[in-house]
Amino acid sequence: MTLQHHDKAHDKAVAGRLIFDTDLEHFERDVVEASKQHLVLVDLWADWCGPCHFLSPVLGKVIPEYAGKVRLAKVEVDEGDNMKIAGRHGARGFPTVLLYKNGEMVDRFHGAKPEHFVREFIDQHLDA
Repeated sequence: MTLQHHDKAHDKAVAGRLIFDTDLEHFERDVVEASKQHLVLVDLWADWCGPCHFLSPVLGKVIPEYAGKVRLAKVEVDEGDNMKIAGRHGARGFPTVLLYKNGEMVDRFHGAKPEHFVREFIDQHLDA
């Protein structure tokens, strides 16, 4: 029962949000399944990572500009079993940003990037 309650609370917290936290337990639903409705970027980050702290506000500014066509799932790799997500995707450094579309991971980039790079990265996958 606790797990179902937790899942409902998590679903409610994520529903309709453009930027949200996710974890290994919810990754399939929050990212893979959701990417069948809209693009989902996954920000694999760590608190100790300087470039992660540079990229986070860039993503936070750019994502809302797409008016719901793109969502951002943030994964703190040092929490719980979240490093398994990074391992499954071959992330060797942070930040690593994955792009999911139609239920599949289709592209990625590594490191801190400026706004124009992030917009171009997203734009090349919209309506493509």
